[in-house]
Amino acid sequence: VVTVTASTLAEEKELLRAAAVDALVEQLGLREGTTPVSEMAGWQKPRKIVVRMDNEEALQALRAVAPGVELVTVNSVAEAQAAVDGAQVLIGYCNEEIVAAGKELHWVQVYSSGVERCVANPSLQQGDKVLTNGQRIGSPALAEHAIAMMMTLARGLDVYHRNQVSSGSWQRDIGLAAGDIMELEGRTVLIVGLGGIGTQAARRAHGLGMQVFATRGSRREGPDYVDYVGLADEVTDLATKADVVINTAPLTDRTRGMFDAAFFKAMKPSAYVYNVGRGLSIEPTALIRALAEGWIAGAGLDVTDPEPLPEDSPLWDMPNVLLGQHSSGSSPLNADRITSIFLENLGRYVRGDPLVNVIDVELGY
Repeated sequence: VVTVTASTLAEEKELLRAAAVDALVEQLGLREGTTPVSEMAGWQKPRKIVVRMDNEEALQALRAVAPGVELVTVNSVAEAQAAVDGAQVLIGYCNEEIVAAGKELHWVQVYSSGVERCVANPSLQQGDKVLTNGQRIGSPALAEHAIAMMMTLARGLDVYHRNQVSSGSWQRDIGLAAGDIMELEGRTVLIVGLGGIGTQAARRAHGLGMQVFATRGSRREGPDYVDYVGLADEVTDLATKADVVINTAPLTDRTRGMFDAAFFKAMKPSAYVYNVGRGLSIEPTALIRALAEGWIAGAGLDVTDPEPLPEDSPLWDMPNVLLGQHSSGSSPLNADRITSIFLENLGRYVRGDPLVNVIDVELGY
């Protein structure tokens, strides 16, 4: 006779959850810290946590991970600011007014990947605070979006779709010359920013038979499906060899406006640029001129500068441009992924273990 107790079921559930998290960490290539948080200045076992959440199932999981800890749920900046006094942990917000009011805050976990606004907060830069984020959580969706834009323009599907909507007639010849169609196998793609999104995009491009070049900020290591990994200062030289450029880099002082007139002039006239990184990485006037004057063949932009894109922007009417309106990260799987990661991080924080997705506030990623 096998007796199954509530504690046994709880242990089995925790083992399944841990196995799923381990698989997620490996699948997305999440960064695990090397320093136990208990060895970081200012750490103590949390007594109070403020969390932006209204999912009761996830809240129950939080309580199970941090038993005996006061858990305060909030759904607005004002609520968080009023509740953060005495809290050691803040989950879901990094606004300056909240962090400044949290005199005992040590760890801030945000759901998003981009943290440029967080690291700009003076209160987050003061003291011994630790910041973690949701980097790489949306990487599969973002990478697939970049590949989808690439294949759409490569095959002229955007032109066929416009014809379908405008005339509704069968028309094989809609003005696309042979040179307007690109077979991707054997072509070269340059991934700018070989992080979470870039690695996922590189793997998919390699699967299409493309030669993959990439750049990253500080080291040359990369997966075996990337043919060459260069440093950031090699990006323009590599662009001269690329048929496709995909920007997946975070926004930093180095990447702000990096795609300028000099960069576009270095690209092949037959090459395309795609941006699923940050809109401010592309200098808009230079891009518009590059498209209008034929320096490059086209562009797929999920993000733009500014956002929303003004109604009078020439980009709306350019035939060789796809506009995604900052939608590439959308996926029904993202909520489950980020919940798994911050539950894992909370358990690690309570135990004093190394955290996942720790941000270097000075670097900004």
